[in-house]
Amino acid sequence: MKLIAGLGNIGEKYCFTRHNAGFMVLDKWALDDGFSFKEEKKLKCFIAKNDEIIFIKPTTFMNLSGEAVRAVIDYYKIDIKDILIVYDDLSLDLGVIRFRASGSDGGHNGIKSIITHLGTDKFDRLKIGIGPQPAIPSEYYVLQNFPKENLDTLKEVLKKSIEGIKFYLVSGMEKTQNKYN
Repeated sequence: MKLIAGLGNIGEKYCFTRHNAGFMVLDKWALDDGFSFKEEKKLKCFIAKNDEIIFIKPTTFMNLSGEAVRAVIDYYKIDIKDILIVYDDLSLDLGVIRFRASGSDGGHNGIKSIITHLGTDKFDRLKIGIGPQPAIPSEYYVLQNFPKENLDTLKEVLKKSIEGIKFYLVSGMEKTQNKYN
């Protein structure tokens, strides 16, 4: 069983913000493939499952994402090598995606929470570029909605992200990094 966790913040006001890129990828996938999420309060997430994959969107808000990831891993007995975290990255331009097998939190509080709750930074990730960041504090920038002029690029990056994750599930991280980075 694989776990794909898209990171974001719950609530209408955050729906189209840059920080919700991880949620957006999973929501687009659900829309395209006809599955839906239901809330699992005990696991602190919205969840969708098929025979091979568990998809989650934590309900803990971004900075506590590790609580939901840990709860799902423990409940379903998922090995850390079988998880992929999908999230926004300020250091990448909009339209760029990057797969990584491990690494630091890079200043991302959702990833910091996951590293803390898992006790390791050795988990697979898909970073969704949301940059470049203008000269404003990052906490303001990530909570802004994507501007209308970015919507076509956003649609393409969501599509490319889903294709990349499907390739990753079949081919593994090394081949995916070679193809998509």
